[in-house]
Amino acid sequence: MPLINASFSTHVLLKDRKTQIVTKSSISKTTNRQKPTKAILAKDAKSPANADLSKDELIGFYREMVRIRRFEERSLRAYQQGRIAGFLHLYIGQESIAVGSISLMGENDHVITAYRDHGHALAVGMNMNECMAELFGKSTGCSKGKGGSMHYFDPSKNYWGGHGIVAGQTPLGAGLAYGLKYQGKKGCALCFLGDGAINQGAFHESLNIASLWNLPVVYIIENNGYSMGTSQERSSMHPDLGLAARAEGYSMNWAHINGESIFDIREGVKKAMDLAREESKPSLLEIHTYRYQGHSIADANHKKYRTKEEIDDYRKNHDPLSLYREYLLDAKLLTDEGMKEIDIAAKAEAEESAKFADESPFPPESDILKDVYWEEDHPDQKLSEGRIFFND
Repeated sequence: MPLINASFSTHVLLKDRKTQIVTKSSISKTTNRQKPTKAILAKDAKSPANADLSKDELIGFYREMVRIRRFEERSLRAYQQGRIAGFLHLYIGQESIAVGSISLMGENDHVITAYRDHGHALAVGMNMNECMAELFGKSTGCSKGKGGSMHYFDPSKNYWGGHGIVAGQTPLGAGLAYGLKYQGKKGCALCFLGDGAINQGAFHESLNIASLWNLPVVYIIENNGYSMGTSQERSSMHPDLGLAARAEGYSMNWAHINGESIFDIREGVKKAMDLAREESKPSLLEIHTYRYQGHSIADANHKKYRTKEEIDDYRKNHDPLSLYREYLLDAKLLTDEGMKEIDIAAKAEAEESAKFADESPFPPESDILKDVYWEEDHPDQKLSEGRIFFND
């Protein structure tokens, strides 16, 4: 099996193993990135992963992207109003990745991500009320108000977080894939991470074991270019080849994907998911994207390590939501009026979720030791001996 599956490569990067020639582009740059034209999007829409999509499905992708953005914008307001404490990592600008990738999930597919997790949660079907309430630290939140922004969970939807330790989710993603293989289930694990996680030891250990054991996992780097505030060029070696090329050291398939095109995302991720399901082979995908806000809302320097012109250029020329909106209009799949209705509904839903969160109660003090150890919450099924908590 070749280290690089050539069919994975998109128009962003193409590498021929025989000649070892790399067609370079600004894949590691956030500036001067080529905008996907209407013609490119129309072509991508006819690719195998997208050709059979119905009108309702295509509009549904747009609706989900709008819902994520309006939720994030409303949570930003709540943070500024002092209703949310702690960290808040927004997904604005990256919506196409979660929506495009998760739209491909089946019954036995699982997803796990890092702390920029709101978009993935909404994309798997979690509702705004439970998500906003979690941000507010309320008992009606998806993690009962104990997790906050970085720790969304919903096992009923095969959604396993939401993890605050950089790269901490990557061995867990391998574990999910191992579980599928052990149980003989035809599925895969989607494990999302940021570009700041790729230099962590746990990530490389995960790639090694995933390839060594042929685990059905797809690692997806959401490369927004700056990690916590340091550009990729300053933090990682071989930026011309990109971060995904590190998979070569583990005999793993890899590819670059244009995060500005939801069609390109679906095409590239589907190939990796099919490889995982059919052959139990792992892949490493690098999806190029951008975040409008800082690493978190507490990042006061996000306009110092990048220019205002760069941010404005991305908003104007590379915004995945705007580009997809233009595609839908041009293809006459949705009208301006229809888009306004979707936007109004998303804003109303986000506003209602903030009201729900504000009116919900905080967790009672008596719950402080619950949901820590399973056996303590289910003493009739406890198998271990001795005490776990020492409070006296």
